[in-house]
Amino acid sequence: MMLTVYGCPNSRSLRAVWALEEAGAEYEYVLIDLFRGAGRSPDFLKINPAGKVPALVENGTAMTESGAMLLWLAEKFPEAQLMPAAGTARAEALQWLMFGLTELEPPLWTIAKHRFVLPAARRNATIEETCRWEFASACSLLARHLVGRSFVAGEQFSIADIVITHCLAWAQSAKLEIVPSLLLDYMERHLARPAVTRAQAREQRPAS
Repeated sequence: MMLTVYGCPNSRSLRAVWALEEAGAEYEYVLIDLFRGAGRSPDFLKINPAGKVPALVENGTAMTESGAMLLWLAEKFPEAQLMPAAGTARAEALQWLMFGLTELEPPLWTIAKHRFVLPAARRNATIEETCRWEFASACSLLARHLVGRSFVAGEQFSIADIVITHCLAWAQSAKLEIVPSLLLDYMERHLARPAVTRAQAREQRPAS
């Protein structure tokens, strides 16, 4: 089995690399410098026609979409226990994984698109106020759920925590207010995991 991650620092690829590090998996990391247009190179577009990272390739077969990768990796490396076993906690993990992808992330991505991703003629600065409100509303729901909890699902770390922690870190880097403070505590606790340190180092100093 040969796994290759195509990624770029300060992108969603951290999610896949974090999961791989939690699993103790062997993989190759290939830097796709989105900020220099590498996502539009013909070679990379053969892997992901959308020109986005992350992309995960196993033995020549490519997968895109970070949420799908995390679910696949949790199944590929069951010994890492990146998802709870079947039952209530698993259902909860799936619920909060989707919450991260469909409620926390979209306003952040919309802000990013209208700050620097879209062509200048397509940007609308006034949309950011609405996005900030949407993000704050999602944070309020998340905070109520996390009272008295260390993890979003059951009593163990899961890929749902990876996505939600990454979204909160993304918001922090975008200068959005994160309240209440228990969300910051949750984020900082999970960002202190050794696998995160290894993942960040791998993205900053890729082997390829």
